[in-house]
Amino acid sequence: MHKDLPVLKMYSDFKSPYAYLAFEPFFDLASRYDIAVRWMPFQLRIKGSGQRSVYSEYKVKYSYMDARRCGNARGLWLKGPLKIFDTEPALIGGLFAQQHGKLREYGAEAFRSFFMREFAADEPAAVADLIAKLGMSREDYLAFLSGEGKRLYDATQEEASEDHVFGVPLFILEGEQFWGYDRMPMLEERLRELGLAKEGRAALAAEE
Repeated sequence: MHKDLPVLKMYSDFKSPYAYLAFEPFFDLASRYDIAVRWMPFQLRIKGSGQRSVYSEYKVKYSYMDARRCGNARGLWLKGPLKIFDTEPALIGGLFAQQHGKLREYGAEAFRSFFMREFAADEPAAVADLIAKLGMSREDYLAFLSGEGKRLYDATQEEASEDHVFGVPLFILEGEQFWGYDRMPMLEERLRELGLAKEGRAALAAEE
């Protein structure tokens, strides 16, 4: 990560359809703006069916319908999960992939296969299989899961508390929060206001 660039964080969880929609566009921002992007794992705590009010059930169903509409327009197909997942193993897998320069590939496949109901994000063995599929060591991941990875994961949850994170995807730019995939245009507007657009800087340089 370049120390001189403003850092844009994105808190994310592999069981969130809106975090799925935001994942690739988030990394693409670094190609258009002078920023360093930092992916942050965050475990959503979701109530199961029967624990929510009827109005919350309506909201969940609508949210998946809306996410499917957005995903279909981009060729991303989303099936709702059949249970509530504790995604800690998969999130620690993201930290492992990040250390090996393969976070973007890992995240894209983790999201795709999870929302096709092909990936058990709560099972270390399933995460290890995905790690191996992407050319990394399953044994190293399993050691990381119970050692360094667990410590890093716990530290990111503490940082999330300090950042007042309440949902995902949540973007933080110089202390300012932008919550949700649909806030990304607003986020880009702020990046332009801060003069961080690479295209704008290139045009100014040409004029000089």
